[in-house]
Amino acid sequence: MTSADGYGDSTRCVSSVGSVHSPGQPMQLGPVFAAPYQLSEDEGSESDTYARASNPGWRGLEAALGMLEGADHVVVTGSGMSAVTVTLRSLLQAGDTVVVPSDGYYQVRRYAEEALALLGIGVREVSTTGMGDASFPELLSGLPGRIVVVAETPSNPMLDVVDLRALSQVCHRVGAILVVDNTTPTPLGQRPLELGADVVVASGTKALSGHSDLLMGYIATADADIAAKVERERLLSGTVLGPFETWLAHRSLGTAGLRFGRHCDNAQALADMLSGHPAVMSVRYPGLHTDPSYVVASEQMHRFGGLVSIELESAAAFHSFVSASELVTSATSFGGIHTTADRRARWGDQVSEGFVRISCGIEDTEDLLTDIQRALGGLTSGR
Repeated sequence: MTSADGYGDSTRCVSSVGSVHSPGQPMQLGPVFAAPYQLSEDEGSESDTYARASNPGWRGLEAALGMLEGADHVVVTGSGMSAVTVTLRSLLQAGDTVVVPSDGYYQVRRYAEEALALLGIGVREVSTTGMGDASFPELLSGLPGRIVVVAETPSNPMLDVVDLRALSQVCHRVGAILVVDNTTPTPLGQRPLELGADVVVASGTKALSGHSDLLMGYIATADADIAAKVERERLLSGTVLGPFETWLAHRSLGTAGLRFGRHCDNAQALADMLSGHPAVMSVRYPGLHTDPSYVVASEQMHRFGGLVSIELESAAAFHSFVSASELVTSATSFGGIHTTADRRARWGDQVSEGFVRISCGIEDTEDLLTDIQRALGGLTSGR
């Protein structure tokens, strides 16, 4: 996939983690393990005084993520969830309102209901498709205080898509701030800031770091005032990324284009294969021409991502499928090198007992398809 700057995804990823090379110096800088730093004469600066305020590794990782997201400012955090919470605490106060996706990541809803509501912040839940509905502008205009709209597209786990260009226009007409969770597509699949979003939040735990070995989140924006607020909140709340995790993420980012490309290729092939499969009651993937999300997704996404959601007949069918597979592991999270499957009803998502989110790994496509076809061979659906 080629970007607007003329480079493909892998070239962009390698370029983003490049450093100025000089003879005798390492090609890749290592982690900086330090808590305090020797103070400078500038007593008004908090930079490089203490590791909760700054770390040299953060700057390299934030610059790389900024290149990929097309963002002037990036703030890394200790997890994807902390990227969401830092952003919302920075933008909202008592009397304001946050709109969260009713069909998005369930922990975001929990945080809004269990923490933000106690601070006097109004919480409204709207589905991803509902944010694109003709009635949504009227709903927004009737909400009190500053309004922050959190959109997750494609949604997790249903993979519904909302038109971000249209949504950003609706938000900005009423003075609302649009925050887009870009975890599922990554900046290699979608760049929300170019589509009108004010802020991007994401879990770098997933496909960007891609090896299932660290937690990391980030906040990206073109707004210097918002960036300053979230950076201040990171400092005061202590939701920071450790130096070793920073280095791991920065190192891993260089191969994200290769890995994500295989994720997407595998997901497309899998979705195509499972459409009409006798053991599968339904398939959701934005790259399927028959998917309800396809038209909008094809207009705003560069790649359709590595997640495929399917519906099996029951929870027992899911367990039989995973037990029979040699390549699919039952695990939550996604975006790693291994293909995993997660039965989402166990986490409280409003889906059927047999609803499964499959995260395609980087296995050879034909091997993965053969394995999953065989593992599903003994199942039948209730069609």
